[in-house]
Amino acid sequence: MALVNEHFLKLPNNYLFADVAKKVKIFRTMNPRVNVITLGIGDVTQPLCPAVRQAMHLAVDEMGTEEGFRGYGPEQGYDFLRDAILKHDFLARGIHLDADEIFVNDGAKSDTGNIQELVRWDNSISVTDPIYPVYIDSNVMIGRAGTIEDGRWSNVFYIPCTADNNFIPQIPKQRVDIIYLCYPNNPTGIALTKQQLRQWVNYALHNDALIFFDAAYEAYIQDDDVPHSIYEIKGARKCAIEFHSYSKTAGFTGLRCGYTVVPHEVTASTLNGERIHLNQLWYRRQCTKFNGTSYITQRGAEATYSPEGKQQVRETINYYMENARHMKDVLTKLGVEVYGGQNAPYLWMKTPNGASSWRYFEEMLYGAHVVCTPGVGFGPSGEGYVRLTAFNSHEQTEIALDRLSKWLG
Repeated sequence: MALVNEHFLKLPNNYLFADVAKKVKIFRTMNPRVNVITLGIGDVTQPLCPAVRQAMHLAVDEMGTEEGFRGYGPEQGYDFLRDAILKHDFLARGIHLDADEIFVNDGAKSDTGNIQELVRWDNSISVTDPIYPVYIDSNVMIGRAGTIEDGRWSNVFYIPCTADNNFIPQIPKQRVDIIYLCYPNNPTGIALTKQQLRQWVNYALHNDALIFFDAAYEAYIQDDDVPHSIYEIKGARKCAIEFHSYSKTAGFTGLRCGYTVVPHEVTASTLNGERIHLNQLWYRRQCTKFNGTSYITQRGAEATYSPEGKQQVRETINYYMENARHMKDVLTKLGVEVYGGQNAPYLWMKTPNGASSWRYFEEMLYGAHVVCTPGVGFGPSGEGYVRLTAFNSHEQTEIALDRLSKWLG
């Protein structure tokens, strides 16, 4: 008799964004003539930039010839993309990495969920609260999170990020083995300065802890004192693994491409004290479970580093950040308590009159025909908030703000 992995049964019935999509689908079915505007799930709307499209067309043509056809590629990514990543994302910022520390993937979500396979099930984990649900759910699946009660997992150390501490996580007073950080943050839109991030690196080094650092939104950073990579902090190569994505920067949500950095210096211990290099473990894991990102997609990703590609991607980012600025300005004038939107395409909005996150989600959907994401879906400290994204078009964003202005007014 085959036995099920009962840790899966501990998960909530549906993934947060699946719940949102289900409720929106029901509303649309009941109101087929209503134009619902989505400021909820963080999918992008602007098309692939010309440099990416041209590179992918050329790659398709190349694959259509006998001499240019490629079958299975390297699981860690083609050298042309890894070299471009090293040169433009790291060396340009004074960070020196080796090509074999870069692992190209099919998007940051996969690797942020899978990276926990490298460490024992009984490691303690810490997350900022609220946080991207995949970090916790993937640990639940392996049995590391414990049991859930009142929205909290028994074996997860939550670090509340609230208005009281300006949404900046406080260093734990106790020791934890693994720390998940996402900055600029999804969902609150808040970023950490170099000094603030340095405190976390120092904590990890002092406590022999690992940091899993999600930098999926680093391209949206506007402030000079906010680091684009944790490796800008001295010592981070010894304690941090970093994740990047082309989804929200270059419109690759449908193409799927990102990369993970696993420095040679990062290690974890066996029970008898032997230090194991996680770079080699991740290499072995990827060779076993991953067949690599497609050649055509990687050529598209490479094109984002060309002079034309850089300019075009920056224009797209500026487009979304203009939405964020305008949204925050309008909502603030309406008297709404709203955060973020400065270094990230997310706004974190407090629900008026103490309404719960899900209740306010439904009120906004039915009252203004605008979709947000309930904050409690990101963790206990998200209750009483909703997340808005800046990823829609200028036109749809303007209509949504007009509706919200009339509804809130």
